[in-house]
Amino acid sequence: MKIKLLDIAHGRSGDKGDAANVGIIAYDDKGYEIIKNHLSKEVVKKHFEGICLGNIDRYELPNIRALNFVLHNTLGGGGTVSLKLDAQGKTLAAALLRLELDVEN
Repeated sequence: MKIKLLDIAHGRSGDKGDAANVGIIAYDDKGYEIIKNHLSKEVVKKHFEGICLGNIDRYELPNIRALNFVLHNTLGGGGTVSLKLDAQGKTLAAALLRLELDVEN
């Protein structure tokens, strides 16, 4: 069964230099179990293929039912030095929420 991430969670993102920060927060405990078990660093890396050129760190925050991802080497050096049209990480949470997770019943 496929589940759209945006149906079970919301997100926030930002940036610091060349790293983007993406937080995914589940609406309830069931959603948190799904993202904890299925939203891995590898899944996020594949979703941002061609955008995230570095490593990804994943942090679990069970007290707020959230996962936080730090995407290194993602913003072309950051807002002040990048030649990218939008070298900010503010839209990456919205992009990640479009992901569909393949979840067993």
